[in-house]
Amino acid sequence: MLVGVLSDTHDRVPAVAALLAKFNERGVGLVLHAGDFCSPFSLLPFQDAGVALAGIFGRNDGDHEGLRAIAQQGMGHELFESPHSLTIGDHKVLLVHDITDASDRSIAAHDVVVHGHLHRQEMKTRGNTLIVNPGEACGWLHGSPGGALIDLQTKHVEFVKLDGPEWQT
Repeated sequence: MLVGVLSDTHDRVPAVAALLAKFNERGVGLVLHAGDFCSPFSLLPFQDAGVALAGIFGRNDGDHEGLRAIAQQGMGHELFESPHSLTIGDHKVLLVHDITDASDRSIAAHDVVVHGHLHRQEMKTRGNTLIVNPGEACGWLHGSPGGALIDLQTKHVEFVKLDGPEWQT
């Protein structure tokens, strides 16, 4: 199963919409989000894209109730406290905003760990666990919004970057 992965959207709605359009082109049916949506309106592109969302709160998500209220308006949109463990098919996935908030034991108990917070695209393995930071979907710090695609079956990761004007507003 191919999943889209985002983090650190920080209210940059045009960038999020453009990344979700790329994910839809690839047939992604589920997006995992590792926190820092910021404002509730940042969830609107997920509703517009018609994609399921499983996300966690990050350090810059102050209005948890507002975010939950908007998420509940979308089909298949759920937000959780960080860290959060979920099972997708036969794969155990841990969503955590800051990787330092997850214990070594918790990381080892999962097939895939998705985190954010650092605003840098990274991929590494620890034992049999794939650890992915999709980078910043906002592009505020490093110039280009990005995300990742993960094939959960093969653990293949493809990083995605935006380079066109469609998100630069």
